[in-house]
Amino acid sequence: MVDVEKLREIAREVVSREDVRQLIGYRQGTYGFRARPAFITSPEEVDQLIFSPACVNNLATYLTLEERLPVPRGQEPDLRKVAVMVKGCDSRALVQQMEEKAYERDRIVVLGIPCTGVVDMDKVEKRFPNVLSRGEIALEGDKFVLSFDGKREEVPKEELLADKCKRCRYPTPLVYDQLLDEEVSRFADDDYADVLALEKRSAEEKWAYWEEKFSRCIRCYSCRNVCPMCYCEDCVLDRLNPQWMRRSVDISENTAYHIARAYHLAGRCIQCGECQRVCPVEIPLMELNRKFYKDVEELYDYEPGTDAEAPPLLATFKVDDREDFIL
Repeated sequence: MVDVEKLREIAREVVSREDVRQLIGYRQGTYGFRARPAFITSPEEVDQLIFSPACVNNLATYLTLEERLPVPRGQEPDLRKVAVMVKGCDSRALVQQMEEKAYERDRIVVLGIPCTGVVDMDKVEKRFPNVLSRGEIALEGDKFVLSFDGKREEVPKEELLADKCKRCRYPTPLVYDQLLDEEVSRFADDDYADVLALEKRSAEEKWAYWEEKFSRCIRCYSCRNVCPMCYCEDCVLDRLNPQWMRRSVDISENTAYHIARAYHLAGRCIQCGECQRVCPVEIPLMELNRKFYKDVEELYDYEPGTDAEAPPLLATFKVDDREDFIL
């Protein structure tokens, strides 16, 4: 696990640079075990920064929300760099964003955090309900140690570990300017067991399954807003002229919404799992995204977010591309 004092020392140096306007990192949340994003603009604020297994947010999302040209009349654009802390899975979002020319590499400073795994906060809160005072989570060996209300609880790592971490291929960031700890070996190869189980169901069973899941959707758009790859300025799902999708919260419109999102993320989703994490009605969105991810890997031998120099999958064509899957 990253040494917090080392992290703060490096962050202080970065924020003090004249060519850096802010650093996006993590700080302690206001209640329970949660950590939250921190936007550091001065060296005096650096002591707020932390890194622990509770730092689950993918901070790459905020890079595409940065100020864009043109700026309001009378203002000058701030063209200084933005620094960001990223875990291994988060760094893939940076790579994919740069593949798509969302910004140039020299516009960001990347502090890479080799990650030994983060917690699934839902699992934590089910195990320790109603913890309102601030608590902390640390990883010691093969156990998560939770400290709260003067207590110290040890839980086997496997019980609280986020599912995405159990199949993580890239725990060490793929892009960084400074690496804040030693590299971490790949956790496991992904066998897509969850996707294979879903594929074995009949068409009727699949429809019944997803109909039940999508019927819960309240169209809050949290999944879209948190996704580091949903950064289009003009989202087709928001258009009113022509209106491709109604605002109705019903199974038809909900299904259209989620299928449209999944298709737009084909070859782009980097499996950070943020969409599913923030869903207030617990729709297993990653099951859908991972189906597309598996198909893209098998059909095109392509993994999004792994090569910043490569062109985006759907922006390329080769004369020897396979066509046996085309109807």
